[in-house]
Amino acid sequence: MTTPLVAGLAIGAAAYAGRALIQVGSKWQAAGSAVGRSFYKGGFQAEMTKREAALILGLRESAAADKVKDAHRKIMIANHPDSGGSSFLATKVNEAKETMLGKGRRRTNVF
Repeated sequence: MTTPLVAGLAIGAAAYAGRALIQVGSKWQAAGSAVGRSFYKGGFQAEMTKREAALILGLRESAAADKVKDAHRKIMIANHPDSGGSSFLATKVNEAKETMLGKGRRRTNVF
């Protein structure tokens, strides 16, 4: 008589543990994209450096020109001002691309 009761309790406990495991797994999977990834903390520097440009584009400082262009394109598609993105961020992304490609601000003196 007690065997069905014990079996029912064991099945219930296994189902409860499985449900808890699925919930923890789904939370871990949702946060998995940011696990182990650190983001740049702080604002932008007054004069953009190659290191800061690489952080903005998510590349290494020694990245090839085609990788810089691909990263720039992906970020600009997501953050373009015509699509509701920030014009300030778009300016910084464009400046990062120019810095990484070596086309930084060219200061010409008209005098």
